[in-house]
Amino acid sequence: MGKELPVVPSSPQPQQPGAAEVFIYSRVFCSREDSPPLRLLLDFLKSKGQTPLVPKVDPAALDDWAWVQISLGYDRERKPIQIFCLRDRGTYKEDLEKEREQFLHQLSIFDDVEAQLVREHVMRCRFIVTTRLTQGDITDDGYDFNGWVLEFFQEHCNGIVQVDGQGFFSPKGELVVEMED
Repeated sequence: MGKELPVVPSSPQPQQPGAAEVFIYSRVFCSREDSPPLRLLLDFLKSKGQTPLVPKVDPAALDDWAWVQISLGYDRERKPIQIFCLRDRGTYKEDLEKEREQFLHQLSIFDDVEAQLVREHVMRCRFIVTTRLTQGDITDDGYDFNGWVLEFFQEHCNGIVQVDGQGFFSPKGELVVEMED
């Protein structure tokens, strides 16, 4: 089971025809210079007893340090988890800066020590890994799988986890800055 992050699971519900999908986003703000290649993430997930379902990709792409996006499945009957990486250099630099500024603005209303530490970490982040889960299709196993993905980047990339509608979490999985939508 992944690190205990209190992501509230919802039971899968059939989607209404024509209704827009609702997504749950979580992020890891990482201060390490480079994001690791995807093969290291896959090896980590396997070491935790997970079986990531990987789309057909060139095996060399899994060793690329400059990856941008991948879909990883945890169950063949469920939609995969989308994983995106925005870096402080390259094509998506402006997107990273917008994301960082948005969170710095949201954190500006807090004046406690924990929030100050989170703000400093967000300012220093070199890349952001974002996971996107389809709310009406995710199961407890999917939340666990997502937790392992977040934990990998938190531990290996000096990251701090943020979950929309909840806030920022310490490396121990404790909510340190509560931020509702």
